Amino acid sequence: MPSNAEESSGGVRTGRSSAAGSAAEKSLRVLEAVAAPGGPHRLTDVAAAAAVPKSSTFRILATLTDQGFVRQAPESRYGVGPRLRALSALVDGGEPAGIGRVLGELRRTTGQTVHLALHSGETITYIRKLEGDQPFRTASRVGMRMPLHTTAIGKGVLAHLPAGEVADLVAATGLPGRTPNTLTTPHALYAQLAAVRSLGYALDDEENEPTIRCIGAAVLGPSGRPVGGVSVTTVTFLVSREEIESYAPALRAAAEALAPLL
Repeated sequence: MPSNAEESSGGVRTGRSSAAGSAAEKSLRVLEAVAAPGGPHRLTDVAAAAAVPKSSTFRILATLTDQGFVRQAPESRYGVGPRLRALSALVDGGEPAGIGRVLGELRRTTGQTVHLALHSGETITYIRKLEGDQPFRTASRVGMRMPLHTTAIGKGVLAHLPAGEVADLVAATGLPGRTPNTLTTPHALYAQLAAVRSLGYALDDEENEPTIRCIGAAVLGPSGRPVGGVSVTTVTFLVSREEIESYAPALRAAAEALAPLL
């Protein structure tokens, strides 16, 4: 594995379920698992997604339910509570107006669909989507969580993470294939991450979904650690690889402009 920094859509942390992490970290992972699309979720599924033992997950959920961040649904399922929804509304209402302007300019420049996603653990989560001026609509949606190794934004994030952290993520996820083009071996992934660092962008060439081609770049925080990323999404039967890669300068400019806003 190179010495420099390198990298199911439900974001389940397969292959590990440990007591690792502080009480606060485990509570946050449980809350994130509850808020994942498709809820309310079963206790077993929340524990697996959060990589927290079932007994600890039950205690955390009891506290979060008492505080109104989680609600208990029938059949021992757990969903988003009113305090979490209120917190989400506050966050959405406080989003800097500049984010919309940057994403809108990228869409106008490319004419394609634009995504903004945040990084969390083994996944990215789409938080904004602007449809392009093309006669098609992609299946992605705000709130959807996606793997890191199959997506352009995810690979952009991985390319800026410490090598040891990337190795842990690879070991935890196992790099499952989603299409015949998915990079499913560490060697292939690390080689591509080196290219991502050199180029300043990552390419998803039908690696996450057939006929979908994306170009993405990481958005870096003040410390240089990736907080998420931005991408341009196209379909292979309308936009060639060469054409989508021509959007790289506009994409990198958007990522830099978004950095102080996230």
